[in-house]
Amino acid sequence: MDIIQLRDYCIAKPGVTESFPFGEQTLVFKVMDKMFAATNIENYTSVNLKCDPEWAQELRASDPLIQPGYHMNKKHWNTVESAIFPDSTLLKEMIDHSYDIVVVKLTKAKKEALKKGLS
Repeated sequence: MDIIQLRDYCIAKPGVTESFPFGEQTLVFKVMDKMFAATNIENYTSVNLKCDPEWAQELRASDPLIQPGYHMNKKHWNTVESAIFPDSTLLKEMIDHSYDIVVVKLTKAKKEALKKGLS
């Protein structure tokens, strides 16, 4: 999955916006203003994804290309190195999971807005 495919996959999800809150190089994807993915667009070698702590540990134990989140809360974020990107099935599963766990924790009002297609 190249950076264009990553962007297209993330931005197609309901309520997702993209921005550069950490500078011109770091592309951040948010659902209803809550971050679920981030990557460096100039040096696209990894993507940070939110993850359930238990699954995060399992993923890290099963693949050395999945590490605790770089510059993120190590318990809740993974950094997925680019060598895993050819396995787009796993990467998409991790992106979906990241999006879903953020959506679950949205306020009731934001969940309603998301259902109505507002972002």
